[in-house]
Amino acid sequence: MLRIDAITYSVEGRPLFEAASATIPTGHKVGLVGRNGAGKTTLFRLIRGELALEGGSVSLPSRARIGGVAQEVPSSETSLLDTVLQADTERSALLAESETATDPHRIAEIQARLTDIDAWSAEGRASSILKGLGFDSEQQLMPCSAFSGGWRMRVALAGVLFSQPDLLLLDEPTNYLDLEGALWLEAYLQKYPHTVLIISHDRGLLNRAVQGILHLDQRKLTYWTGPYDQFARQMAERRAVLQAEAKKQEARRAHLQSFVDRFKAKASKAVQAQSRVKMLEKMTPITAPEDAKRVVFTFPAPEELSPPIINMEGAAVGYGGPPILKKLSLRIDQDDRIALLGRNGEGKSTLSKLLAGKLPAMEGRFTRSSKLRIGYFAQHQVDELHIDETPLQHIQRLRPDEGQPRLRARLAGFGLMADQAETVVGRLSGGQKARLSLLLATIDAPHLLILDEPTNHLDMESREALVEALTEYPGAVILVSHDMHLLSLVADRLWLVKGGAVTPYTEDLEAYRKMLLSGDEDTKIAAKPVEKQKKASRDDILVLRADLRKCEDRLAKLNEMRDKLASKLADPALYEAARIGELETWNRKYAEVMEGLDRAESLWLTAQEKLDQATG
Repeated sequence: MLRIDAITYSVEGRPLFEAASATIPTGHKVGLVGRNGAGKTTLFRLIRGELALEGGSVSLPSRARIGGVAQEVPSSETSLLDTVLQADTERSALLAESETATDPHRIAEIQARLTDIDAWSAEGRASSILKGLGFDSEQQLMPCSAFSGGWRMRVALAGVLFSQPDLLLLDEPTNYLDLEGALWLEAYLQKYPHTVLIISHDRGLLNRAVQGILHLDQRKLTYWTGPYDQFARQMAERRAVLQAEAKKQEARRAHLQSFVDRFKAKASKAVQAQSRVKMLEKMTPITAPEDAKRVVFTFPAPEELSPPIINMEGAAVGYGGPPILKKLSLRIDQDDRIALLGRNGEGKSTLSKLLAGKLPAMEGRFTRSSKLRIGYFAQHQVDELHIDETPLQHIQRLRPDEGQPRLRARLAGFGLMADQAETVVGRLSGGQKARLSLLLATIDAPHLLILDEPTNHLDMESREALVEALTEYPGAVILVSHDMHLLSLVADRLWLVKGGAVTPYTEDLEAYRKMLLSGDEDTKIAAKPVEKQKKASRDDILVLRADLRKCEDRLAKLNEMRDKLASKLADPALYEAARIGELETWNRKYAEVMEGLDRAESLWLTAQEKLDQATG
């Protein structure tokens, strides 16, 4: 188990933990929650031993492995599959040693250990994790350098999941995932065989994938059993009880103080007055828990336009080549709240760009209201803020004629108060940057607001405030999000983007979640490489040949494993009644290797075809 015992730690003189204690049972999945800046990420660093405690201790069983997601997978020429396989350092070291070992006893030890850690099924497990996070079989053989930073973060997550540490620390893992990837991760964590501690503001994840909530508040840690909604109810009840008790105590204190003030100068009442002074001194103040900070978003309201604000008939859209989406016959009115569903790569972002006017329709009719204003928020826009400018300077550029009081009021309407207004963007938190981007997207009072993953980096209170703001907002909303709680509360229509078409999804979000988790393979998962060469160069061909050699080496190793296992299974003694359990184990290993062989042959064929096409 993870035992946190009376830890104390401060940052620049500000205490984050004061004699904080908690115990996490082995194998439990626990959500770590608390306000922004409370010290959640710092706690992870203390657990990993990256920071020195001022007092107390953090203890784990001896030899327990702690794992977390690296900041980013390097942009290397190593394939995604090999990058994930290398994350299991013990397996990699044993396989390397098996190539050179000559001592029969050591060879036997290596083979036994490889069997214990399921080394033979490693490729299948790594491939399955990558697939769940959005990479198809072809992309798994591509180098990391072919993908953007956000996609490489998924590879980093795949690596730590594959290595299966005894304590898995995850800090906002869904920020780089789409809805499908987030749901897959949720299901994966439910079955994860070891302890998980996860920082997240994803209500769905905290309700379905964890068994308890570790609450960091007032420099203390409190462990609550049950999912997040149960924790939130218990906290609300506790706050109500303590507030009532604090109110009663304050009334009692006022009554006693009134008596003392009235009669302390009278000799006949001096004894009673002194007695009440002592009662006041002995009273232990009841401090009601501080209410969750009220967070608001203030979206300016647009004027009403005649419906529809956007209408298309037989429209198509793409990037110059064949259309990504075609035969689009869709209508949007100003009171619509539409969530876009569909696996990554199917065209949700392409549709968003068409609606936002960032891509033209390639064919068909596409009409929009002449007075239509559109606000567009996407995560990449947060990254494109000017890091050396303040939020005030950002909106001054858009509203040069407005006075500072009005500009500051706009910032305050998005939770950016006086201190943050004068702080350069580079020093703001991720949530504060997201708030600024939302302000910039809505400053013109758009009739249509397109939001692509708006909740990334927003804490729980900010997400609830966003739900309230969107519910009251008198414009149309198009939502792409992995936050099912947000989608369920805001969207009243669902569009499914699949197979080059956009169609109404007639069932609800829960049905869509179940469909995804059941493994519907009709919809292709497709991550987009950063760029593709149209014509293979000499270097490209060399890389393809190297990939083919890797596939051939992998096939050779798996064939060798298969032959060894077949030899083992040919031993008549293995079929004696007393060894039936051992026989089942070896049969299982043989089945895993055969499955790996099928996959390796498929990858080899793909690599060979790509080389043939390039050298054609």
